Amino acid sequence: MNKQPRAADFGLVVCEGCDLAVRQPRNNEEGFCPRCDEPLRRRKRDSLTRSWAFLISAALLYIPANMLPIMHTQQLLDRYDSTILSGVVLLWHNGVYDLAIIVFTASIFVPILKIVSLAILLIATQRGSHWRLRERTQIYRIIDYVGHWSMLDVFVVVLLISLVQFGGLALVQPLPGVMAFGGVVVLTMLASMSFDPRLMWDAHANANTETHSATDAAPEANIQTAAAAKP
Repeated sequence: MNKQPRAADFGLVVCEGCDLAVRQPRNNEEGFCPRCDEPLRRRKRDSLTRSWAFLISAALLYIPANMLPIMHTQQLLDRYDSTILSGVVLLWHNGVYDLAIIVFTASIFVPILKIVSLAILLIATQRGSHWRLRERTQIYRIIDYVGHWSMLDVFVVVLLISLVQFGGLALVQPLPGVMAFGGVVVLTMLASMSFDPRLMWDAHANANTETHSATDAAPEANIQTAAAAKP
């Protein structure tokens, strides 16, 4: 197991705002980034605890977000409520395949993928696993980047309401499903922001330190055993 160098090994702290590597303040005190004036922290406080809290809340809200209707549509004599999935089916049946795929991906697939992926990262970090650290870091970066696009379904509903109300041909009203879905998006974003990926590499560094300590202690133990065995 080869030890991978970290910024902390060179006395550096990476700014969370602009990614600038800054010399760590003395006595491990928190300073400020000279470029963007963000607080410098070696690690996020209570990262795993806060990430789990946000992630569990998002997972609980994900069920009503998909079960509750997101909007009520009234047009002449037709009245119906639409959930996210029924909206996707309606778009697909109307031949709007590209928009149906976009809404399904952004509103159903991406949130559940984020929840599952973040749960795997949190569990692996808590167990101190050093399996595929680079790939896990890339997964976290992708999750953090695509999370903002999960709000697309909320934007579609708001846009649809605005267009319909402007046309005056029908009445569209948002329903509680929109609030639940917005809560899922915000909570998953907070869970991703609270998670500190540097903790994954700390586990790897600690494992290397323990391995080297055990290797260095082995010759001394052999010498002591041999000395005790002499008559």
